[in-house]
Amino acid sequence: MALEQITMPRLGESVTEGTLSKWLVSVGDKINKYDPIAEVMTDKVNAEIPSSFTGVITELVAEEGETLAVGKVICKMDVQDGNKPAADVKKEVTEKAAEPKKEDGTNKKRYSPAVLRMSQEHNIDLEGVNGTGAGGRITRKDILQLIESGNVPAEKEAVPSPEASVQVNREVQPTVEVKVSPNISAQAGDIEIPVTGVRKAIVSNMLKSKQEIPHAWMMVEVDVTNLVNYRNAAKDEFKKKEGFNLTFFAFFIKAVAQALKEFPQINSVWAGDKIIQKKDINLSIAVATDDALFVPVIKAADEKTVKGIAREIVDLAKKVRSGKLTIDEMTGGTFTVNNTGSFGSVQSMGIINYPQAAILQVETIVKRPVIINNMIAVRDMVNLCLSLDHRILDGLICGRFLARVKEILENTSEETTKIY
Repeated sequence: MALEQITMPRLGESVTEGTLSKWLVSVGDKINKYDPIAEVMTDKVNAEIPSSFTGVITELVAEEGETLAVGKVICKMDVQDGNKPAADVKKEVTEKAAEPKKEDGTNKKRYSPAVLRMSQEHNIDLEGVNGTGAGGRITRKDILQLIESGNVPAEKEAVPSPEASVQVNREVQPTVEVKVSPNISAQAGDIEIPVTGVRKAIVSNMLKSKQEIPHAWMMVEVDVTNLVNYRNAAKDEFKKKEGFNLTFFAFFIKAVAQALKEFPQINSVWAGDKIIQKKDINLSIAVATDDALFVPVIKAADEKTVKGIAREIVDLAKKVRSGKLTIDEMTGGTFTVNNTGSFGSVQSMGIINYPQAAILQVETIVKRPVIINNMIAVRDMVNLCLSLDHRILDGLICGRFLARVKEILENTSEETTKIY
C-alpha cells in the first residue's frame, strides 16, 4: 500500500496556519487529483484545499475546527489503489476500520491537539471515553458531548514513574502557556457565541501584529472640498455609463498609490533580518462581512485610473460577500488603506496588516468651519490616520508621505485627476 500525506498548504505569504472548517470527503472516498477535499479558513482567505494525488482517503488526521500550522498532515491517501472501483475500495477501507483494535490501544491513544487540550482543561480521562471517529478515534465532538452531559470520566490519581513524570510535564506545559483566556461562566440571560474559525484566525493575526510590531501613529487633516465637488458633479453620469458607483474611496486609493511611488520606503515589508522595499504597489483594502474582516488586494494600483480602481473595489467587495474571493486576490499586498469613514468614524488607529509597514485609515468627510484668508468658510474636511511600524519607518518619512497625500487630495480636480 502506497500511502501519501496531504498537508496544510501555505495560503498566503505571511500565513503560518489555517483552521480546517469543513471536510468535503470521508474515509473510503475515491478522489481525483485537484479535487477539493476540505475548506480552510485563515485571517486572509477562505479556500478549498485540492487533493495532491488520485487515490482513496484512508484517514482524516485533522478535525473540523482544528487549527494547524502550515505543513502539518491533515489526511492520508492510498494512491496505489486509486484505480480500483470506488465501491470496492470504500468497502475495503471500511472493513479495515471495523477490525478489532489491538490490545495495546494504539489507535485510541492517538489524540488530536484539540482533544488533548480540552481533556486537560476539563480533567477528562481519555481512556474512559468511547470515540465515534474513524477507527474508534476520539473526536472533539465526543469531548464536547461529554462536557455538556456532565458525565465526565475523571482522570485517575496515580504516582507516575520518573519517566512518566517527564513525559507529563512535556505534554502539559505548552497547554498552560497558550491558554490566555480566563475561565468565565455565562450568567442567566447571557448569550454564548462560539468563536468561529475565521474569528480565531483574525485574533491570531492581530495578536501577532500587536505583539511584534512597535506601532506609532500620526494624523493629518485634509481639505477635500474640490474633490467632493468634482466627484459629485461626475457621479450621476458615471453611474449611468458604467453601472456602478464612483466613490470617494477610489480617489483616496489613487492618491495613496501616487504618493507611494514617490516615497517607496513606505511600501515595504518586514522580513526578520531585513526590510524588503516592494517594487509593485499592491493596495490591500479592508472589506467587512457580518462576522469577519477580509483584506483583498488591488494589484498595481499606481497603474490604474480612478475608474479602474472603483471597478476593482466593487468587484472585490462582491466576491468577499459571496465567498468567491480567490487566494491570489488576497495575497501580495504591500500597503493597506481602510475606509473607516464608511462607518462614520472621524479618528481611529488601525492595526498594521502584518508584515506590511503601515496602514492608513480614511475617515468620514465632514463639513467644518475653516479659516481661509482670515475669513470663516464651510469646507469638506477629512482626517487621514496612519499607523506605522517603527522598526521600518520613522516620523519624518511618514510625515512627508502624509503631507504628499494631503497635497494630492486638496488639488484633485477635473484638470489634475482624470477619472478615465
